[in-house]
Amino acid sequence: MQKKIAVLGAGAMGSSVSADLTQAGYDVTVIDQWPAQVEAMKTTGLRIEMTDCVVETPVRALHLCDLASSNLEFDIVFLTVKSNDHRWMTELIKPYLKKDGVLTAIQNGMNDDSIASIIGRERTVGCVVELSAEIFTPGRVKRNTTRKTTWLAVGELDGFYTERVKEIESILSSVGRCDVTNNIYGAKWTKLIANTMTMGPFGLLGLGNREASTLPGMFEVSVRLGKESLAVGTALGYRIEPIFGLRADEFAGNGDENLVTAMKTLLEHVSNGRTAPIHDHMKGRTSEMEFIPGLVSRKGKELGIATPFNDAVVEIDRMINRREIPMDRSNFELLKQKVIPA
Repeated sequence: MQKKIAVLGAGAMGSSVSADLTQAGYDVTVIDQWPAQVEAMKTTGLRIEMTDCVVETPVRALHLCDLASSNLEFDIVFLTVKSNDHRWMTELIKPYLKKDGVLTAIQNGMNDDSIASIIGRERTVGCVVELSAEIFTPGRVKRNTTRKTTWLAVGELDGFYTERVKEIESILSSVGRCDVTNNIYGAKWTKLIANTMTMGPFGLLGLGNREASTLPGMFEVSVRLGKESLAVGTALGYRIEPIFGLRADEFAGNGDENLVTAMKTLLEHVSNGRTAPIHDHMKGRTSEMEFIPGLVSRKGKELGIATPFNDAVVEIDRMINRREIPMDRSNFELLKQKVIPA
C-alpha cells in the first residue's frame, strides 16, 4: 500500500514540495492555515513558476479545521512552516501521525530536538534544505531555485543509515537533489551559518539578494556574521559539513574559506530572489530571525562567546517587527553603526 504523506504548511516552500510530490505520484495531502490558499488549491490546484518550467497540478488540500474530521493517519509528515510555528504545528499533527510514522521538518533553524520532545526521537528525521520561493497570490508560487538547484539532505538524529531515511531521500529527490548525511546537526548548523550571512542582513533591507549582496561593505559584514556563527557552532560541538551539494574537496580549507564558499554557492542559487524575512515583513508578520541569528546570539551568551554582529541583526529585526522602523536599505547603515567603530 502506498504510504500516506502530509505536507503541513502550504507557503512558498510547502507548495513547491507538495506540487513536486503530487506530480511524482505520491499520495499527498496538503494542510494549511491560510484559508485563501487552501481554497485556491482545492479549486485550481497549484501553479509553481520556475525559470526552466512551470508546474501546474491539482492537489488534495485541507484547512486546519478539517483535519479533525478527515479520519486520516499519515506515515510521513513533512513540516514546511516557519520556525516560529514548529511547536504548535507538531502538537497539532501528533494525533494524526502513525505510531511508526516519521516527521521531517523541511525548514530553517535547529528545531529537531524541540520536535522530538513532542513526538519522540524515534519518529523524527532531520532535514536541511535550500529551496527559495515566494508566494503572494493564493495558489501561485514563484520558485527561485529550480529542481536542479534545489538541495536537501536528510539524516537520522543519531547518525545511523536506516531504511526510512533512504525512503525519505528517495521521496524528496522529486523536489531537488537529496543526500543522506550521518551528521545532520552539523549540516543544519552549516546552513544556519550561511543563513546568518545572507538572510540575516539582507532581511533587514527589503532588497533582492543580488542587490543586497553587492552593497559596499556587505561581504565583510556577512563574513563577520558567519565567523561568529561558526565559533558558536564549534563550541556546541557541531562539525561543519559540506552543503548545497558541494563535494568535500570543494568545501576544504580553513573556516573562513568554507564560509565564503558556502555563501557564494548559496547566492548563486538564489540570486534572483528575496530572502524569507523580507516576505514576512512585507506581510506584516514576525520574521523567524529569532531562530537563526537569534539562536547564535542566545547560545553565544550562554557560552561566553561575543556575537555583536548577530546581536545587532536581531536587534534591528525586532525593531522592524515592532513597527519602530521600516524595512529599508538604510538599515544597513544602522547595522554598521552598531558593530563597526567610527
